[in-house]
Amino acid sequence: MKKVLSIVAATAMLAIVACGPSAEEKAKMEAQKQADSIAAATRTADSILQAEGQMLDTAAATMDTVAAPAEAAH
Repeated sequence: MKKVLSIVAATAMLAIVACGPSAEEKAKMEAQKQADSIAAATRTADSILQAEGQMLDTAAATMDTVAAPAEAAH
């Protein structure tokens, strides 16, 4: 009985190990991680550029507001 139980246990362990991802699946997962990382970096860069653009627009509007009264005084 011990031999049969040992064989069943060994077979079960091999079946569990065999269910892991293949090398091809691992490569696909790694490629997906890289693509996700690049997409996140692109979104971050886009957000930074958008924020900088808004800051420049605000600065330009402030300069126009400050310059208008100075011109009117002359």
